[in-house]
Amino acid sequence: MNKDKVLYKIENILNQSRVGVLSTAHNNVPNSRYMVFYNDDLTLYTKTSIDSNKVAEFKDNPKAHILLGYDDTENRSFLEIEANVEIIKDKETIDWLWEKQDKTFFDSKEDPDLCIIKATPKSIKIMNDGSIDTPQTITID
Repeated sequence: MNKDKVLYKIENILNQSRVGVLSTAHNNVPNSRYMVFYNDDLTLYTKTSIDSNKVAEFKDNPKAHILLGYDDTENRSFLEIEANVEIIKDKETIDWLWEKQDKTFFDSKEDPDLCIIKATPKSIKIMNDGSIDTPQTITID
């Protein structure tokens, strides 16, 4: 399969799907929750509280698995993303995400508990896309 075509399909899902499942592992136990994601190319961002369980879990294991797509796509295609995670609090990223995301969880972008989860993909698998042979996995260097 042509990698450019697979990347095009992946980017389409990333650009139209916002709600996904973020999974972590803590003490060898999986933990999943719905999150609202925004992307910059293939990198995903979501906001959370610095005091949340997921932030604590990422301190022990900075890896995540993300499911994104399915209900938001015409053909029920979705992505399985393995990512490395970092917690960031820089003003530029918070400002960028604040403009894109709903403001329901924080009253202000100046809230000291507000932080951003940045998920940098290591691999992305596209599933259920009828126009290409799936699954197709790309590895990101």
